[in-house]
Amino acid sequence: MDSESLTPTFASMKVYVDNWRWQGVPFYLTSGKRLAEKRTEIKVQFKQVPSSMFRGVLGEDISANRLTLGIQPREEIHLSFQTKVPGPKVCLRTVRMYFDYDQGYTGPALEDYEKVLLDCLLGDQTLFWRQDGVELCWGFLTPILIECDCPDQGKRLHQYEAGTWGPEAAKKLLPSLPGQASR
Repeated sequence: MDSESLTPTFASMKVYVDNWRWQGVPFYLTSGKRLAEKRTEIKVQFKQVPSSMFRGVLGEDISANRLTLGIQPREEIHLSFQTKVPGPKVCLRTVRMYFDYDQGYTGPALEDYEKVLLDCLLGDQTLFWRQDGVELCWGFLTPILIECDCPDQGKRLHQYEAGTWGPEAAKKLLPSLPGQASR
């Protein structure tokens, strides 16, 4: 990788959905080249509840619920949430529910582009984006890309070593980076 290059290869964003249901719930988007691992996942960090019967005993530091949707390389779903530890003491613990799409499947595993090519041959458009979806994505991303293409771009880009989880500056934005998240 050329250390003088000004080509962005990593992005980390905290975004919100502008509707009543998701108001105040952050969505963290991270993407990069040559990271520690090739992984595609969606994490939804739910907002704190306005009141909790445990705050008086445990204080304000109660972990928010998190939903993780694993897309690649493993198709899986994790839901972590707080629950009371069984027994008379008032203590919370994090509980994880887990679903693995491949669990119990004994058929052949399709590699890389095999599934896409097979779907093309069969005319199955399930995994393909519709044009309006592509246009919505570009409508969201284009202003961000334009903002990044500015005269002081060299000062705004953060370097990172190949094989890591990206620039150190990204850690300030994210509650936990993909490589640091516990499973």
